[in-house]
Amino acid sequence: MTGMPLDTSFLNPSPTNWSRLPIGVGIGLKREYLSALRANSGSINFLEIHAENFMDGGPRLELLKDISKIWPISIHGVALSLGGKDPLNQDHLEGLKFLIDTIEPACFSEHLAWSSHKGVYFNDLLPIPYNKRSLYHLADRIDRVQQFLGRPMLIENPASYVRFMSDTLFEADFMAELVHLTSCGLLLDVNNLYVSAQNHGWQTKDWLSRIPLEAIGEIHLAGHEPTEDDNGNPFFLDTHGMEIGDPVWSLYDDLLSKIGPCPTLIERDNNVPPLETLLQEVAQARHLITSVKERSL
Repeated sequence: MTGMPLDTSFLNPSPTNWSRLPIGVGIGLKREYLSALRANSGSINFLEIHAENFMDGGPRLELLKDISKIWPISIHGVALSLGGKDPLNQDHLEGLKFLIDTIEPACFSEHLAWSSHKGVYFNDLLPIPYNKRSLYHLADRIDRVQQFLGRPMLIENPASYVRFMSDTLFEADFMAELVHLTSCGLLLDVNNLYVSAQNHGWQTKDWLSRIPLEAIGEIHLAGHEPTEDDNGNPFFLDTHGMEIGDPVWSLYDDLLSKIGPCPTLIERDNNVPPLETLLQEVAQARHLITSVKERSL
């Protein structure tokens, strides 16, 4: 952990501090959707952007400033490389802080992964081993980022395809410890959880029973692709290019029954469909949120 104590005055561990997103459903910002969304702003409740697409300022940032007057913004980072061995990139942190201070997003999140080594950045979110050494390394870096940004962040569970011989902790226990050590929140990607459970033989109910459900500040829903490994065994890929499958919808409904309504993002980064198609999934997620509200009355 860091040599100096972390100022936790801004890290009150409550969903309202981890995320100020409205209880509803959002989508990722796509330019081709903007005209139709502006004409019917109530069709979504918030928009999510990748931080790295807007950190250079210029026309993109001006567009985002304009959009943020209409919808709350969730900023999702993909290049902090929290699990990496390189020192945290100070230029990247300063660009991220400038973006966050300018937009004042309702939420900021990053990945439980690494994506750079010796100054080389990769176009992938790569896995980390789940052990104590990795835990304390990651916790230290999350502390530093939260301290620098002056705000808490959400950490997203990954889609997992490999396991390390050095693993000594179950993924859910690892993430629960991160919340305990850093007061970060969780971005629970339901599709990632389903994909990882299928690939490794986990039980999703066991995974969910081990994490602090009250730390979940946002949910992601996406599609995956069933395939096979080299030995012909079933294998699942997180593609963000498919419709959300029935097992993921079922797991999402089960999660809502445990935690109640929660801000939810429909992710589609590949094979991007017409907006009308995506809004059908938005409507389905809204229906499940409404249903869990009604069941709790």
